[in-house]
Amino acid sequence: MIESDTLAAIRTAARAAADKKAFAIVGLEISALASYADGLVICSGGSERQVAAIADEVQRRLREDGRRPLHVEGESRAEWVLMDYGDVVIHVFTEERRAYYGLEGLWGEAPRLDGARLGIDHGERR
Repeated sequence: MIESDTLAAIRTAARAAADKKAFAIVGLEISALASYADGLVICSGGSERQVAAIADEVQRRLREDGRRPLHVEGESRAEWVLMDYGDVVIHVFTEERRAYYGLEGLWGEAPRLDGARLGIDHGERR
């Protein structure tokens, strides 16, 4: 079972991404499958500029909650930004990069967190 502070960080990241019009937002509980994190957030932006804006907003909102990333990769090109917060890892992709890497398929056994648990209405492209 995912801990409440981890779920709160996942929800904050998902809401921040949704507020910047990210789509196909997915939360995964990986605590039983991985030793390096308890949860993942995966989402997409329609362009590199939008991916950068989503990543910036996620970092800003988590910083407001007192969380700092251990590591961030991919900000310079913004095709895939990875933000590692220890217990939560957030991936923001362009559509092309997300399809290419297929992370959801790699974590197919991981329980998904639905929109209600993520605190968002939906994560579909508008």
